[in-house]
Formats: sequence, C-alpha cells, structure tokens
Amino acid sequence: MVILFDQQNLPEDIFKIVFATEQQELVGRLLFSHIKGNGGEIGKTEMGIFAQKLHDGEIIIKPEGKSPILNREVKISYNKRQFYDRILTPMRGMGLIDYDLYKKTYKLSDRFNKLMIKVGLIWLKELERK
Repeated sequence: MVILFDQQNLPEDIFKIVFATEQQELVGRLLFSHIKGNGGEIGKTEMGIFAQKLHDGEIIIKPEGKSPILNREVKISYNKRQFYDRILTPMRGMGLIDYDLYKKTYKLSDRFNKLMIKVGLIWLKELERK
C-alpha cells in the first residue's frame, strides 16, 4: 500500500494518513476499536463475524456531535470483500495489525512505528551516499 501525505498538512489522526476515503477511515477505526476492546487480540472467527456484521449493516455507531438532532444512532455497512481487501490486508501489510498463524489471531502491533523508523534510516543512508 502506498501512503501519500503532505508534510505541511499532516493530520493528527493516523487513520486519515493511512486510508484514502472517509468511509475507509471509519471502518479502520471501528476495527481498531473492536480489537482494542477485546484485549488487543481477536480470533479469526471473531474477525469473520465482525466483517459479516459490517456487510449486513448490523454495526451501529453514535456520532459525537453537539447537536441533539445529529446525535442519533447510525448503521454502518461495508462490503465484506472490500473490508478484507481495503482495510484488513493493508493494515496487516503496514504492520498496524499482526496475524499469528499458529494461534490464528489478529493482534494490534507496533511494527508500523518500527518500519517508519527503518524507512527514515534508509533515507538517511541514501542522503550520505555519493
């Protein structure tokens, strides 16, 4: 996955940097919250159930707003295949989420930070090269 960002207008929210659309940001944030709410780790079956609930539009959120009119519950729907292709797979590829093949669990990870440091070091090495 390619991350494009403007250093002058870098958002404070990691999901705005990583994902291209607002809907992807929202679903990425929902997945993050779901995993974090389950101790930072969920099983393969639980991930499938989460994806199916998204697909069926069974996930309900309450947007944070100051207006009582806008403060109603909203059903979120997202295609299951697109969830795996555009949300979960890129998050795994970037190191935001790890998958343990033996335990068959998805877990939040700090590898993304380590990889960004490594990219910076590669850039510094390129600058020093003659």
